[in-house]
Amino acid sequence: MPLPFLTADRAFDASAEDIALPFDDHDSWRRPYRPGPWRVAAAATLLLLASFVLIAGMVTAFAGALPGAALCVGLALVVIFCALRLLRVGAWVSRHGVRRVGFLVTTTVPWDGAATVRTVQQPVRWLGFPRTVQGQALIVVRKGGEAVPPLLTDCTADFLGRREAFDRAADTIEAWGDEYRRG
Repeated sequence: MPLPFLTADRAFDASAEDIALPFDDHDSWRRPYRPGPWRVAAAATLLLLASFVLIAGMVTAFAGALPGAALCVGLALVVIFCALRLLRVGAWVSRHGVRRVGFLVTTTVPWDGAATVRTVQQPVRWLGFPRTVQGQALIVVRKGGEAVPPLLTDCTADFLGRREAFDRAADTIEAWGDEYRRG
């Protein structure tokens, strides 16, 4: 028995066909897709590593070496920060524009500053490594002709092995671009 009121996919009284994205507030920044299993697995592994480092810090503190315990806690906090940042990486949209959140750098392009948002075939990086493979990428071209690094590719940690999810996310972002670039 489906219980749509228990899911985060849509509002209580709205059906999935009524809204472009599974939320009503178009002013806040939202990711129009779920993080992929590779990204979630990497973050979970980092959080597991952080828990082991925190346990090591606790053992070190009970042994009486407080500087070593502080070092372990600091290292665990850095690993936790990296895991949380890894989960935020991706494309985010709102009524104001499109945002490409990287691990270290975030780029925002307002809708009125974007000439096109389209999917193209091009060499893309496989899971962020230097190796490139032929794949699909969702790109934003600014009005001055300057291209932003790809918003999405089908070989990232979110879409590796999930071609349909990439197509849905790219179509959704393209639809938002078409709607808000027109005004």
